[in-house]
Amino acid sequence: MQRRDFVRQGAAALGVLALGAADGAVAEPAAAGIRVPRLPPVRASMDRIIKITVCTRPFRAQGPRLDVEQIGHKTVVHNYGHGGSGWSLSWGSSSVAVAKALSTGTRDFAVIGCGALGLTSALTLQRAGARVTIYAKDLPPELRSMWATGVWSPDSRICLAEQATPAFKSLWAQMARTSFRAYSNYLGLPGAPVEWYDNYELTETPYDRFAAEQAAANTIAFADLQSEMTPEIGPVPQDLPPGSHSFPVPYVRRASSMMFNLIAYQRLLLSDFRSAGGILEQREFHAPRDLARLAQKCIINCTGYGARALFSDESIVPVRGQLTRLVPQPEVNYGLAYRNVFVVPRRDGIVLQYFGADEAQGYNDPSTEPDLQEARQAVDTIAQLNEMTPAPV
Repeated sequence: MQRRDFVRQGAAALGVLALGAADGAVAEPAAAGIRVPRLPPVRASMDRIIKITVCTRPFRAQGPRLDVEQIGHKTVVHNYGHGGSGWSLSWGSSSVAVAKALSTGTRDFAVIGCGALGLTSALTLQRAGARVTIYAKDLPPELRSMWATGVWSPDSRICLAEQATPAFKSLWAQMARTSFRAYSNYLGLPGAPVEWYDNYELTETPYDRFAAEQAAANTIAFADLQSEMTPEIGPVPQDLPPGSHSFPVPYVRRASSMMFNLIAYQRLLLSDFRSAGGILEQREFHAPRDLARLAQKCIINCTGYGARALFSDESIVPVRGQLTRLVPQPEVNYGLAYRNVFVVPRRDGIVLQYFGADEAQGYNDPSTEPDLQEARQAVDTIAQLNEMTPAPV
């Protein structure tokens, strides 16, 4: 979940309560009766860092590319450019791409790319009875999509606000619903490939002022779509009243969200693909004409940021995102958002991400070199939170 979603969805929840009161119902505080036990702290220190990774999200101002293109004798269905929503929208976006691919009448398909969109496109094709071969330059787990934050964020940098037309909103809602339903089938499995967790947004200022400050700081307006569909694709955040939590700040908002433990989840998808007879072949493509060498007549292109070079698609803008991963803490099963730092309790390591006051941080930055100072800032912020005096519960 993006930081702004706490504020906007929480405001939407308060609006619902207000409407209920106007209709004669009794509007109670969203968090009435809720008490949060003292939570184990995230052990944030530089000596606990086990990995720093950098991902360049493939952002397109107009949203994902899902059109069909004829390249020589090949029909290419594009499925890339999801910004920070690749994992979240993968099943819904792939269902759209696969429907277009199946309309060609063929039953033998190629999928280019083995990341979030490639695997879900391949599996969706297989479930429709098709034969599938995945061709990929890089194989799991050394893929860009494996360096994602790994949380349910279906509108994270999905398009610019000005490009969110009614038609696009309708398509996005369809993809979000499909993906949300699909992820319910991966809950409760060994290795916890998908699970729910509670995330706490902590601020020192009231949320209306906090929201205004966030809006003023943003230099790029990304589309906000998820809050319009709450609670259909996620529970409404709740404000926790003073005395119900032990966090050392006056304003706390709790939201439940899904988390993808990407190592376990990707392994499961790849195993399902191979169990259904899928073939994975390592191959690199340098130009669209290279597709002529493939035996399949229809191809689903899921190359993500790689499409910028492969298809000369200058509409793709890299959005840099760095993750600092700490030694796993099984006892920490909650997330935090505090002073521009996002904490995700992944099974393969506690993830810290500094996301900045401006949502445009990292925009058009193709650098993939880790920034140790950024990592230190994230670690120090959470360490300072731990040193503050907890409020009594």
